Amino acid sequence: MAAPGPQLPKKMQSNFNIRLGTLIAFSTLLGLINAFYIPGFSIKSYVDDEPIPLQVNKVYSDRSQLQYAYYDLPFVCPPTGKKHAGYASGRSISLNLGEVLRGDRIMTSDYDLVMGQDQECQYLCSHRTDRQGVKRARELIEEGYVAEWIVDNLPGATSFVTVDRAHKYYAAGFKIGYKDFSPVTGKPRYYINNHITLVVRYRQAPGRAGNRGGKVIVGFEVYTRSIEAAHRDSTGCPQDVHGDTNGMEMFIAPNNTKLASLYPSSSYLPAEDDNDDGSTLNIPYSYSVYFREDNSIDWSKRWDLYFNNQEDSNVIHWLAIINSLVICSLLTVIVIMIINKTYRQVRGKDSAGDEGKMLLKRKPLGNGTRSPRFREKALAGLLEQKSPTDRDDDNSSDDEYVEDITGWKLLHGDIFRAPPYAGYLAPLIGSGMQLVFMATGLLILSCFGILNPSFRGGFVSVGIGLFVFAGVVSGYFSSRLYKTFGGLHWRKNTLIQTALLFPGLLFTTIFILNLFVWAQASSTALPFSTLIGLIALMLLIQLPLVYLGSWYGFHQSQPYEHPTKTNSVPRTVPEQAWYTQSIYAALIAGFVPFAVVFIELLFVFRSLWQDKSGYYYVFGFLSIVSLVGILTVVEVTIVATYIMLCQENYNWWWQSVFIGGGSSFWIFLYCIVFYYTKLKIHGFISGLLFFSYSFLACTVYGLLTGTVGFLTAYAFVRRIYG
Repeated sequence: MAAPGPQLPKKMQSNFNIRLGTLIAFSTLLGLINAFYIPGFSIKSYVDDEPIPLQVNKVYSDRSQLQYAYYDLPFVCPPTGKKHAGYASGRSISLNLGEVLRGDRIMTSDYDLVMGQDQECQYLCSHRTDRQGVKRARELIEEGYVAEWIVDNLPGATSFVTVDRAHKYYAAGFKIGYKDFSPVTGKPRYYINNHITLVVRYRQAPGRAGNRGGKVIVGFEVYTRSIEAAHRDSTGCPQDVHGDTNGMEMFIAPNNTKLASLYPSSSYLPAEDDNDDGSTLNIPYSYSVYFREDNSIDWSKRWDLYFNNQEDSNVIHWLAIINSLVICSLLTVIVIMIINKTYRQVRGKDSAGDEGKMLLKRKPLGNGTRSPRFREKALAGLLEQKSPTDRDDDNSSDDEYVEDITGWKLLHGDIFRAPPYAGYLAPLIGSGMQLVFMATGLLILSCFGILNPSFRGGFVSVGIGLFVFAGVVSGYFSSRLYKTFGGLHWRKNTLIQTALLFPGLLFTTIFILNLFVWAQASSTALPFSTLIGLIALMLLIQLPLVYLGSWYGFHQSQPYEHPTKTNSVPRTVPEQAWYTQSIYAALIAGFVPFAVVFIELLFVFRSLWQDKSGYYYVFGFLSIVSLVGILTVVEVTIVATYIMLCQENYNWWWQSVFIGGGSSFWIFLYCIVFYYTKLKIHGFISGLLFFSYSFLACTVYGLLTGTVGFLTAYAFVRRIYG
């Protein structure tokens, strides 16, 4: 009869079943939440003939990482300062920190919108721009820049319908112009969209406001046209707004007289003239406004049209979850087998009692000879003849004794030896705990709809706030671990290494990148006042909180207790297999968590880099994949740590961090592949920003998962040696 397979103790099986059931229930709950959001804390209603403010923000492109404030463009109508909807045009709107960091520059405009009043055509201005302004417009049109305007917190959108005309969806923003080619010369021509049609969709407001005639805005669509400067009436509007007319080409004829003087000995004159000779191009701007009632859209669902291809994407999201669960399940089986084997070995060792301890003491270290007990039996065999069966039993028994005292059990006197550079490991783990707290808070708030696209810049603002106030957590874990390692200078560990090391490196990198963006006059560049504000947050709020947590962790808390004592003389680590060395182990182990999350990463990358007119909104799916990914990091760390200990290598402290954060290398490699295969970004500055911010994001992710790996290995090692 075959021997029964390894079985977990009943108590451990019960705990595992409870935890597995909780995980499944939690994942189901998150799946139901996946696209739920709270689009605002209050509903703004308008009555008939009430002015509605229109705000202009910025222009951006999927082909560039540089954004520009709308009113900084040299070819658009500048604000006049007149009041519209109670606000003077050109007035900056107060922005939260996240909006500033994402490049928003929201200002009031001269566009008049009045609830319920259609305007067939309204003249805005005629703006004269020079050759440099025309050149700038052509460059932005070539790069595919789109403008973002805002009405009632909704971004102006370009409307699309699916191929079967069954669904309608929005893409935030509208093209500032378009490009075609001359049928005669074949050269490119650039046209500016100088007539804007605004369609505001509304419905009756809910509750008492609706009973009083209030209306709420549920859609804001923008349609663009390019209309030539000729054939206009006395008001400045085109004579035929909706007819087929020529476009407003961004072109100023070259000054051949000046070019001939510049190139006197050449028979060829350039077709383009970039020299400022005082020539200008007059660009008339106008707009139309239409209000349309639409009862098919609830106010709470008005953002759904911006989430295009939702049904098709959901299928892929579920496939990503299934992929991650399959990988995680396989690892779970391996971890259960390791825990079960370790548990049986520990129980077997405990049942051996004092006899096992005596054998452990008698075992010579590293000489490969047999135990004294075996040699005594061999000498006794000269006086007493034994049968072959008895000799086989003796040999088998001796091999079992040797097996009992090899592998990870030999490291009990070195397993908790303080690692090299412990003074840097402790603050890194503290900063990692800070990131874990921040990421957990962001995912929870996003799943319950508090952070959503209508809360513009909210994700970044709340993330920075959570990171700053998590300084208490960072200081506590850093100082307590530092004390465990035997550190004495806790103030140095607090002020220099924990509070300033990681945040300081991040800020310095962002500041250097900001210098490049400043030179491009882009709104992506952080204002000087914002940089001062970030420094104030770090020095005046985060640093005192880190100091408070460090003081409590060092003076009011005991160091972490270890179940074994550390020998005075360190044990020699035998030669290791190639796959257990730091770099190779981190790369091999890191690929598994990357395989869990890479499908969901594709959607995140698309929203951040490829399709900036869309929004990432399925935070429920992201939370499930993140949870499974973290669980995979835990299991991979346990497996890798166990293999290392079986190789009699007790240097697991730093190795656990590298193994936990190993997937960040594969994610950065994925960023490089995504850049060259999916994106159309070009230009040195845009490429520099992409790779720099991708590297920073991967570093943050690596430190977060590395901290999870460290905590997992620490708990695992304390458990098996306890």
